[in-house]
Amino acid sequence: MEKYLINPNQKIAKINKDIYGSFSEHLGRCIYEGIYVGENSKIPNVNGMRTDVVTALREMGLPVLRWPGGCFADEYHWKDGIGEKSSRKKMINTHWGGVVEDNSFGTHEYFELCRQLGCDTYVNGNVGSGSVREMSEWVEYITFDGVSPMAELRAKNGHKEPWKLDYFGVGNESWGCGGNMDPEYYGCLFKRYNTYCRDYKAGEHIKRIACGPNSGDYHWTREVMDKVKHHANGISLHYYTVPTGNWNHKGSATEFDNNEYISTICKAYKMEEIITNHLAVMDSINPQKWVKLIVDEWGTWYDVEEGTNPGFLYQQSTMRDAIVAALTLNIFNKHADRIMMCNIAQTVNVLQSVILTDGEKMVKTPTYYVFKMFKEHQNNTLLGSFITTENIKSKNDENREFPQLIESASIDENGVIYSTVTNTSSTKSAKIKCQIADRKVKSLRAEILTGECHSKNDFENGDNVKVVDFTDFKKLSDGFTANLPACSVVKFIIE
Repeated sequence: MEKYLINPNQKIAKINKDIYGSFSEHLGRCIYEGIYVGENSKIPNVNGMRTDVVTALREMGLPVLRWPGGCFADEYHWKDGIGEKSSRKKMINTHWGGVVEDNSFGTHEYFELCRQLGCDTYVNGNVGSGSVREMSEWVEYITFDGVSPMAELRAKNGHKEPWKLDYFGVGNESWGCGGNMDPEYYGCLFKRYNTYCRDYKAGEHIKRIACGPNSGDYHWTREVMDKVKHHANGISLHYYTVPTGNWNHKGSATEFDNNEYISTICKAYKMEEIITNHLAVMDSINPQKWVKLIVDEWGTWYDVEEGTNPGFLYQQSTMRDAIVAALTLNIFNKHADRIMMCNIAQTVNVLQSVILTDGEKMVKTPTYYVFKMFKEHQNNTLLGSFITTENIKSKNDENREFPQLIESASIDENGVIYSTVTNTSSTKSAKIKCQIADRKVKSLRAEILTGECHSKNDFENGDNVKVVDFTDFKKLSDGFTANLPACSVVKFIIE
């Protein structure tokens, strides 16, 4: 029986709700069809936003939404996406499928979507093909409340009041699709662009995000941090879980053997190593820890579903993806003192999405249910916790090992403890005994998401994988014992 210790006396840090954020790019059917169908669609909508999708995301507790990219951000010119839709410029989406982008979803539509979702806003600016003036005027258009050309243009387009801009990304993947820059060059460029992204309203600071590294590129982090330092509030990190490690053949989302399952989990757990190492580099340059880490692209990436546009990155989601999401969110929680925000890629119909749509049909993926289970952690205080566990070896990764059990625990303002435990093994259950320091347990409830690792929700059976009550536990005076099934995510609510 594994030992699980939770210490309510060790309050580590507030878990920023925006760790549970998502990413929406003009890519495939994420925005169009997935979120935005237009005001004249037969699909129920409010101002063009799908009612079913908005309702589901609100119930999931989506706290922040990143837009418009991604690679698309560095070819996006925001003035093409305002004004009368019939007169907006059309363009070719060169990054994603070569389809026509009609710009019917732009700045006004994004902020309307965030209004309906009740979430924070994260806009990514164009450094790759845009100008300082273009970026500066966009921030003015969004946030300035006064007499200015951009404020007047916004009012002319139907929105007199400014919006609240919580985060602004100065470029995206500038080491690759955002311009193929060197880190030293980008670091200097960030300061130039950032200078003209002004805070126009007293008391409303826009958190500026510098473009950070791809996966384990610690040189990029060091050089950019050396340049930006206190000029940035956060630096981004992108890491995708590719089961095979081969970007030309990433593996199937639904057809995989146990070795490939284990390899997927092993590569997902590498997030812990990457975060720890990047934070060490950041803190060596900025020991005051002004700059936080932003993991604004993460998740599984497989070969696209057969018969779909390769540029649309459409993939199914199984319990394997749910396990990846749960272990990753537990890792993020454990680093709550240094991580400001994270955004899974992506929200609807793209990569590890939380929702899939097909015309009027909508399906919540297993990943969706993980986010919904974990939402109580948002803005809670991370507690000190530790679990003993066996390790699992990955034959496909030179016998690299990772823990079978991964957990985190937090406490809310009323003293209720939330514990999320992930059993990553696809075959072995686990017995745990939890002890909570200096605490008498009055009541205990739990819920579980579990299934065979290939289990999924599709448009024929949308409730195959879902959260249900969990009862295979015994309450103790100072904790509990529980039997966790293989391939499961369990949330305990302890009062």
